[in-house]
Amino acid sequence: MVSLKVENLSKTYGKKTVLNNISFEVKDGEFLSILGPSGCGKTTLLKMIIGIEKPTSGEIIKNGKKITKFDSSKRKMGIVFQNYALFPNMTVLNNVSYALQLKLKNKKRAREESIKILKMVNMEEHLNKYPSELSGGQMQRVAVARTLALKPDIILFDEPMSALDADNRLVLRKELKKIQKQFNTTMIYITHDQEEAFSLSDRVMVMREGNIEQLDKPNTIFNHPKNEYVKQFVTNHLIEKVRSIERCTGIDL
Repeated sequence: MVSLKVENLSKTYGKKTVLNNISFEVKDGEFLSILGPSGCGKTTLLKMIIGIEKPTSGEIIKNGKKITKFDSSKRKMGIVFQNYALFPNMTVLNNVSYALQLKLKNKKRAREESIKILKMVNMEEHLNKYPSELSGGQMQRVAVARTLALKPDIILFDEPMSALDADNRLVLRKELKKIQKQFNTTMIYITHDQEEAFSLSDRVMVMREGNIEQLDKPNTIFNHPKNEYVKQFVTNHLIEKVRSIERCTGIDL
């Protein structure tokens, strides 16, 4: 079943075209990564899907219903930002339960649901800590838990691991995949990191200058890049990374 459909979506600022008449579908329960360099239009696309930006033309359709003109609060989507966006004066538990209390109108139930979600992301030992007492990886887990608590149909991620160190990135990748399977949530993940996109995704959408260059399964893109740009940006990059590891470790991968 198709969860989200983008039809002929364009965005222009004056004479500058940021997105150029793009179309694609996201399946229910799918993990789709949108991969591309800075300035390719991927963050603008995410903002239009969530409802922060309005497209110049085209339609966004969710579960068969046009939502292009819907306010972001009416789209049943959640977003996890790069900078966490946690309330610094609230504890971990209160950061997660705050919006849920407003939704449920029941403080006790919101607290119980929040604790359950925080346990799923391995943050139950930090319920009463404040963001300033957490590591970057821990803050990102709280941000993910806060979004999950509201049970959105689709979760959008705006380069959520770019500020994390290598160890935390690897741990959070595993947790995201586990969470996706557990909740069967549709996830759309923005990144410029080829390895991240390929390790997480059911499919990867490679973008350049407001256009989709290729949308396919990771193995298909790696083994059958559609054009020279995809080959250089994705395939050659990943091959060189493997060779670099081989040179450093002496292990033949």
